[in-house]
Amino acid sequence: MSATSTSVNGNGKYKVIGTRPIRPDGVDKVTGRALYGIDMNLTGMLYGQILRSPHPHARIRGIDTSKAAALEGVRAVVTAKDLPPAGADEVISLVEGTFRLTHLRSNILAGDKVLYQGHSVAAVAATSLHIAEEALRLIEVDYEILPDVVDVVAAMQEDAPLLHDDLTTQEFGEDSGKKSNIASHIQFKLGDLEKGFAESDIIVEEEFNTASVHQGYIESHNATAEWKTDGQLTVWTSTQGAFGVQKQTAGILGIPVSKVKVVPMEIGGGFGGKIPVYLAPQAALLSKLTGRAVKIVMTRTDVFQSTGPTPASYVKVKLGADKTGKLLAAEANIAFAAGAFPGSPIGAGAVCVFSCYDIPNGLVNGYDVVLNKPRSAAYRAPGSTQVNFAVETLVDEIAEKLGMDPIEIRLLNAAEEGMRRVDGAVYPRIGCRETLEQARAHEHYQTPLTGPHRGRGIATGFWMNAGLKSTVTASVNEDGTVNLMEGSTDIGGSRASIAMQFAEVLGLPAEAINPMVGDTSSVGYTELTGGSRVTFATGWAAYEAANEVKRILITKAALYWEAKVEEVRFEDGDFIHASDPEKRLSFKELASHLVDLGGPVVGTGAVDPDSGVGGSFTTCLADVEVDPETGKVKILRFTMVQDAGTAIHPSYVEGQMQGGSAQGIGWALNEEYFYSEGRMKNASFLDYRMPTCLDLPMIETVIVEVPHPQHPFGVRGVGEASIVPPPAAIANAIYDAVGVRLRDLPMRPDRIFSACLEKQAATVAT
Repeated sequence: MSATSTSVNGNGKYKVIGTRPIRPDGVDKVTGRALYGIDMNLTGMLYGQILRSPHPHARIRGIDTSKAAALEGVRAVVTAKDLPPAGADEVISLVEGTFRLTHLRSNILAGDKVLYQGHSVAAVAATSLHIAEEALRLIEVDYEILPDVVDVVAAMQEDAPLLHDDLTTQEFGEDSGKKSNIASHIQFKLGDLEKGFAESDIIVEEEFNTASVHQGYIESHNATAEWKTDGQLTVWTSTQGAFGVQKQTAGILGIPVSKVKVVPMEIGGGFGGKIPVYLAPQAALLSKLTGRAVKIVMTRTDVFQSTGPTPASYVKVKLGADKTGKLLAAEANIAFAAGAFPGSPIGAGAVCVFSCYDIPNGLVNGYDVVLNKPRSAAYRAPGSTQVNFAVETLVDEIAEKLGMDPIEIRLLNAAEEGMRRVDGAVYPRIGCRETLEQARAHEHYQTPLTGPHRGRGIATGFWMNAGLKSTVTASVNEDGTVNLMEGSTDIGGSRASIAMQFAEVLGLPAEAINPMVGDTSSVGYTELTGGSRVTFATGWAAYEAANEVKRILITKAALYWEAKVEEVRFEDGDFIHASDPEKRLSFKELASHLVDLGGPVVGTGAVDPDSGVGGSFTTCLADVEVDPETGKVKILRFTMVQDAGTAIHPSYVEGQMQGGSAQGIGWALNEEYFYSEGRMKNASFLDYRMPTCLDLPMIETVIVEVPHPQHPFGVRGVGEASIVPPPAAIANAIYDAVGVRLRDLPMRPDRIFSACLEKQAATVAT
């Protein structure tokens, strides 16, 4: 799947940054020694399982757990009645989404209603997994079946079945008082839309639909909880943010966060899907009742039916341009399927929809819509891929009508420093134009594509860069190495990228840093791994911690030489006596004397940086071959160009670009939650069609480096933007190959085949 990468504009001024050291957690992972959540085994541990609703929408008239509780080996059964009384309806912010505490509680254990197939109804703890599963079959639930709705447009209609009796639409932040499945309506305006369209020579307008898509992580959700008699609860889980789990679990259980310790295990993928809690509170309740540790692991079917996919969407976009191709006006109406509870990434979608282009007049309406599916969760650039599919398709249509090269029209309108987005934000230095220029110059674009039913497509995408709170603690060892404790879950090699930024400050080799991910009791508060923030923000914390270590060591060197602190300077890893340059101590040499110089050296970096408006831009090229007789698409070549700001570890940047591309390809061609009668019919990897290595091309990467002006090393988050443009690029390539426009994702063979038949029939008719 991988291919040779090219790095553009590399500055070469760093010693460690830009190199490719071996990742510190690699050996344990490839040898099987790394411990994941499912590997937890504690003395006397019980096994938990969850009873889930078979219905998409039903009222719970009663639950009888007596037979299950009487089964030999069963130690406890819990339902929503076992949750503590609800307190204040707190809103919990978790970087890539906000959660109302009442909704979190209702999702953990359903109260009076179930709102989707797979909704948690009861939980059992037993001495074996098989007994727990048998106990679930003995629980009797009396359901009153209610009408359901799983389509986002249908859910918005006034006669649609209401999921929540107390949900009223928030209009522009104000409560409208109107009961509806539309949880909120947001709006962004820029310029004079009517004037922009009036001055346009070409106007295109179309509707687009995308299906719910799963993140595709290998490891299923898990949690092990031990609630001790002293009131201290410990949770071991695979999560994207230990402090997020702590905050959610404490809120649901009504206990102080200080009573909850979360130990993050290694994580087998997340991509945004392992931010909400699904199991920890139930495991904790069962542990409290039994006095034993309880482990719960989801089956793959449970993962599909009961955890958050990316939202399905309806997007209607209208673009206007003059005869030169300059975009003058843009309007978008976006509806995202939030699932059973409010909280889709509609805000991000509304920000990203026109983010790649300088359009003076714009209007965006966004709708967060509840319906009978599991609550949506983040998935790599949440909200951006859906809207990008629509906009990039229409930009291509305008280029075609004007006879323009698809890259040239994008360069003509490319977002640049100083541009005001439709949401009002003004860009600092960004790299949108540079990615387009590198794509245009790339050998891929310069090589003619020949052969029948072959086509080439291009698309440009964007994702934001979060900052937020991160903490790093560093302690210097006597042998000159450093133990680095951080609070960010490592999903894509961030232990290495953070350690490298620390090492750069002190002139140390990356191998001298021992990075570790701490639990909630061993490191300061750190926001979750998401929002393209970890290498940016936690790396910044490492930078601050390294500078503190440097300042302390300068005082130690002064003490060693019996000199003034001002007489010691630091240069490329060495401490030098300013007035006697012959006096020089390497970092390792000075570390060996710390015992005699006042003891340990510990540095801490605690930051809450504003990442600014700038993020990461990508441009991708896709060559396809389409079989019009079957609708099958083969991707012949694929190139991703992305601005990384400064590529800390180029190999991991390339890996993120390739991973996002692979997921974007799956989203484009195969992946979808398929519902019938309100129930998901493909809840397994046998039926949910993720691409394998046999479906993917070699993915070429080009790293562009336009440094982020607000980061010490110019870092931009790179983990998300690469998933954004592939569906649009592939759609444009399909059109180039067989002349049909696809406006629904995924672009399955049957849809392509039907579109080709319609085109053929229209051609014959004329």
